[in-house]
Formats: sequence, structure tokens, C-alpha cells
Amino acid sequence: MAIARMRSVVLDCADPRALADFYSAVLGWEVTSVEDDWVVVTDGRPERLCFQLAENYQPPRWPDPEKPQQFHLDLTVDDLAKAEAAVLALGAVKHEHQPSEDDSFRVFLDPAGHPFCLCV
Repeated sequence: MAIARMRSVVLDCADPRALADFYSAVLGWEVTSVEDDWVVVTDGRPERLCFQLAENYQPPRWPDPEKPQQFHLDLTVDDLAKAEAAVLALGAVKHEHQPSEDDSFRVFLDPAGHPFCLCV
């Protein structure tokens, strides 16, 4: 029996609205709540992504162990090349560290420097 249910994944960042707008466009979810230090995106279900202002935010430098990724999102896509072009147009950066032979996913950094993967 579960003790709890998933409510939110919260990402610290320097600009919550900008990062929420990025993930809203990537996922097709709506920005449903905006405060100066907290922004929420959701697709209408109880689970949501939240973006929290962190003063002096320092992005991870994965795979550098001195500043590990801390967490990342795996996002499922139908067409990897098309999805890559779309996230790059939204402000993502393709990470220099990519799987050597496995083309089932690609690694990117969101506009605040958090790693995320597009997966088929």
C-alpha cells in the first residue's frame, strides 16, 4: 500500500516563468499558476511540474561529479529528430555527453541548465 501519491516535480531555477514556459511548450501543458517565485504547469491531472525561484541558482554540470545532475526528466517522443529540433528552437541545448551507440535517447539541457532526455 502506498504511503503517498505523486504531486509535483519541482525544479529550482533563476527564472521560474521562463522555465515553465519552456516545459509548457515542450509538453503541451498549460501554465496554471504564476507567482513571483513559483510557477506550475499541468495537463489537468493532479501531477504537475513546478518551478521555484532559487536565489543564486547554479546549474548542474553533469557528468561532472562536483556539480551532479541531481535529477533529470525522461520525456517520450515519437520522432527523435523532430523533437530535437523543436526543443532546440525553444532554447534547449544539446549536451556534449551523448550515448555512444544507443540512439534511443538524446541528452539536452533546459534553459536553466537541468539535464533532460528525449526518448523513443
